[in-house]
Amino acid sequence: MESLKDTLEKIRKELHKFPEVSEKEYETKKRIQAFLKEHTSCDVLPVAKTGVLAIFDGNKEGKTVMLRADIDALPIQEINSFEHKSVNEGVSHKCGHDGHTAILLGVAKLLTEKPLHKGKIVLLFQPSEENGRGAQSVLEDSSFKELNIDYAFALHNLPGFTKQEIVVKKNEFTSNVKSVVITLEGKTAHAAEPEKGFNPANAIAKILHFIKQETKNTPEDSDFFLATPVHITMGEKAYGVSAGYGEVHLTLRSWSTSLMNEKQQKIEQLLQKLEEKEKLNINTSWFEEFYANKNDKEAVDYIKKAATKQKLSINEITTPFKWGEDFGLFTQQFKGAIFGLGAGKDTPALHNPDYDFPDEVTVTGAQLFYNILKEVQQ
Repeated sequence: MESLKDTLEKIRKELHKFPEVSEKEYETKKRIQAFLKEHTSCDVLPVAKTGVLAIFDGNKEGKTVMLRADIDALPIQEINSFEHKSVNEGVSHKCGHDGHTAILLGVAKLLTEKPLHKGKIVLLFQPSEENGRGAQSVLEDSSFKELNIDYAFALHNLPGFTKQEIVVKKNEFTSNVKSVVITLEGKTAHAAEPEKGFNPANAIAKILHFIKQETKNTPEDSDFFLATPVHITMGEKAYGVSAGYGEVHLTLRSWSTSLMNEKQQKIEQLLQKLEEKEKLNINTSWFEEFYANKNDKEAVDYIKKAATKQKLSINEITTPFKWGEDFGLFTQQFKGAIFGLGAGKDTPALHNPDYDFPDEVTVTGAQLFYNILKEVQQ
């Protein structure tokens, strides 16, 4: 009989081989549904177009607990050469969502083999985490709204941490993240007569100087704020032309949601002044918004108790991670927590083209999720 480890490794490698980016996870959805049909006994429902809900109902009253795995891949070309490498050009699982999905499928298998008779368990296979739109689309789905979630849990694999180590933190675990494109439309002129046009160069320089002044890249402080220029363009390579158009692309990060809103407002105020002073038409487009994961103390305690009973090493960190995670929107709505699962100190970093999820930690993750459910439903 095939072991749980072998079963999950097989589906994980299949998912890795056929990755799909956010909002395009149609085949991934079919693979998840096929696995659930073959290996489990639960109600399976579609959610948010390309997502899946697997629901286990106990025969006694209890809590409704959601576990979430993200299922989308990234637009990154894989450079690995192993047999399960991505067959989809320019798309690959470089954040480990294939592993997260396999872990949750493992939970579904465990719940079928060893049912929990109390409460309701909701396994959410969530699409579109990478673009920050998946959690919102799930929350807006009518079938999800009927579930009345009491607790929500998720995990993320963490390269750089010892394999099987459980990384926890109360309150903020990940950062608020928001991206913005600032477009500056002026008027081209002859490069010998720039005064006859409106060149965005000075405004761009002032924007960059402003965000450098506003940045406080000290993650250990509660007023941490990081503004990072990611792309800047202006004019054309035409040396007789004074530019009349430019763009500035930024990402903003903070622990505090209120601080993020305050900084966004200050940027908008600066742009209004520059628009008038530099005689430009300046527009902003804010997108890929990730809310900070705010871990509930009680939810973190459930994770720690389950990990202790499983004899896993617990690493209670003091500083949140600076990256964004779409699960934050759920922790704004429900009691819950996201935790880290060590993926190995020498494992390539997330979003690197040579990264591959370590199958050695899959069963650990599935068993820990199962044990968390047991703790909550006691």
